Amino acid sequence: VRTREVLIESAAQTFDEQGFARASLSAISARAGVSNGALHHHFASKAALARAVAAAAEGRLTRITAPRPLPAGGGSLQFLIDATHGLVQALAEDVVLRVGFGATPHLDRFGVPAGSRRLWARWVAQTLERARREGALRQDAPAETVTATLVALTLGLGALEREAPARRADVVTLLWSLLLPALVAHGRAPLVPSGTPDRGAPQPPAG
Repeated sequence: VRTREVLIESAAQTFDEQGFARASLSAISARAGVSNGALHHHFASKAALARAVAAAAEGRLTRITAPRPLPAGGGSLQFLIDATHGLVQALAEDVVLRVGFGATPHLDRFGVPAGSRRLWARWVAQTLERARREGALRQDAPAETVTATLVALTLGLGALEREAPARRADVVTLLWSLLLPALVAHGRAPLVPSGTPDRGAPQPPAG
C-alpha cells in the first residue's frame, strides 16, 4: 500500500510539472524510488496511474467538504465560504488534489476526467440549496451562477497560486465580499467572507 501511495504522489508531481503527455513512467518510478517493475505491479499503464491520482484527489476533496458542526450563526452558507477557503489552500499545497481537480491542463484529453471538480460543483449546488432551505438566501439568488463562479475560481487559483500563494485567501475573501450582497436574505446575521477560524481545514482521515 505504501508503494502505491508513493507512486500516486510521484505521478501527480510529474504530471503537474511536465503534463500528462510528456510524463514518462520511468520518470515517475525514478521519482518514487522504485523500479519500473514495481510500478507495473501496481499500475498497468500511465492512464491507470492517472486515474488513481484522480480517485485519490476525490478522497481528499471529500475530507474538505465532510459534514461538521456548522459555524455558529452562519449555517450552510458560512460553511460554503469556509470550504472555499479550505479548497483553494489545499489546491495550492496538495499536488494530488490539484492534478485531480483539473488544475493541471489537458489530463482530461487522455481519458482521465477531473471527477473531483464535478464533485465540488455538485457539493456547492447542494450546499446552496441547504442554505436556501435555512432561509439564508434571497429568493432571487442566482445559485447556478454562483456555483459556476466558485468552480471557475477554484480551478483558476489552483493553477495560479503556486506563483502567488500569499494572495489566495485575499482573492477568495474579495470574491465572497462581492457575492454575499446578491445572495444573503434581508435581516440575516452578517457572514464572514474571510472564513471562520478553522476555515475549511481538511478533516483528518478516519482511523
